[in-house]
Amino acid sequence: MDLIKIAVIGLGYVGLPLARLFATKYSVVGFDVNADRVSELISGVDSTLEVDNKSLQSVLVSKNTNSKGLLCTNQIDKIKDCNYYIITVPTPVNKNNSPDLSPLIKASETVGRVLKYGDIVIYESTVYPGATEEDCVPILEKVSGLKFNKDFYAGYSPERINPGDKEHTVEKILKVTSGSTPHIGKKVNKLYKSVIKAGTHLAPTIKVAEAAKVIENSQRDINIAFVNELAKIFNLMNINTSDVLKAAGTKWNFLNFKPGLVGGHCIGVDPYYLAQKAQEYGYNPEIILAGRRTNDSMGEYVANEVIKTMIQKDIKVKGSEILILGISFKENCPDFRNTKVVDVVSQLKKYNTNITIYDPWVNEEKLMREYGLKSTQHNPTNMKFDSIVLAVAHNEFKKLNFGSLRKENSIIYDVKNSLSESQKDNGL
Repeated sequence: MDLIKIAVIGLGYVGLPLARLFATKYSVVGFDVNADRVSELISGVDSTLEVDNKSLQSVLVSKNTNSKGLLCTNQIDKIKDCNYYIITVPTPVNKNNSPDLSPLIKASETVGRVLKYGDIVIYESTVYPGATEEDCVPILEKVSGLKFNKDFYAGYSPERINPGDKEHTVEKILKVTSGSTPHIGKKVNKLYKSVIKAGTHLAPTIKVAEAAKVIENSQRDINIAFVNELAKIFNLMNINTSDVLKAAGTKWNFLNFKPGLVGGHCIGVDPYYLAQKAQEYGYNPEIILAGRRTNDSMGEYVANEVIKTMIQKDIKVKGSEILILGISFKENCPDFRNTKVVDVVSQLKKYNTNITIYDPWVNEEKLMREYGLKSTQHNPTNMKFDSIVLAVAHNEFKKLNFGSLRKENSIIYDVKNSLSESQKDNGL
């Protein structure tokens, strides 16, 4: 298998940057079932903003060839002559916080229909240890009729993309790799090493690589849960949490985490994958699940603190006008998957308040389809509000004239602790 031809299955926040990177050296076919997404990319535009349009356009090709470049398609026949298949679809949880492997299963079925002798299927989606070989490989075998580790092989190389981060791009993040046999592990590692400037780490098994990924985000989730709990305690004691963290941070080995809303496609989701697998083995992961409960409760907590602060300032809550600044799950990014700001909005609406959501980064139509929430990308300068909640610290909000948006008796609640003490009335 001298000629390397790569198919990347799923062209979202993870798949597209990876496909573009590989396309600078190899022939790559980017496959996505979303026809609108494919059309957008063919036109040289990435609405996720993970790949700038110039970089995308520089690698795009219009037909399937063996020379380097990226062909974007939703047609399965265009990927049948590839020999590396990299699956980068999302792995969410359902409403009960149980892992939802349906995107992974469907992607495996798609690849299974074109799988050939000698092909290697690499999974990047975050899963629990064992998912690749126990859940995905059997589907590849069943659909293709081929035998694992005899006719085809597998690898796992967890994604480490940080949406909106223009400093830690895919080629600058060290890549963990693995394979279903020692030989395949070396081949997978060599493939990634050829484009990842930061280097690679070859894990001894696929399960080790899967476990390493899921604990990265679980560790971060638990640390954020700890400081979220501290914020709740210190608010009751009328102590500034930010001041406490600054003081504690003067010690060389203090971990610098800040309180806040934990959303997105990784940190707020991945711990549930590890927790479910642990429970299948008869172990109840108390710390992991306690961290999740704490972080999942923060949206309701923020909303209740906003209402409490309004009452303390004699602001009538029912019928009040509240401005929510930011609905994406993190700053300077259009990604609103699993954003916990919606929990803040939902709780505030229970008090019969009128909510205005302003986010210059988020597509209004997509947000309406996903959450049924109306938002605007334009500063609502024609209104004045009883309460302003800075939920996401977009750069645009740093330039806001808050005075022009406030009623005479109003509050500013700073979730992100990005304003000075003189600018806000309360916050985490």
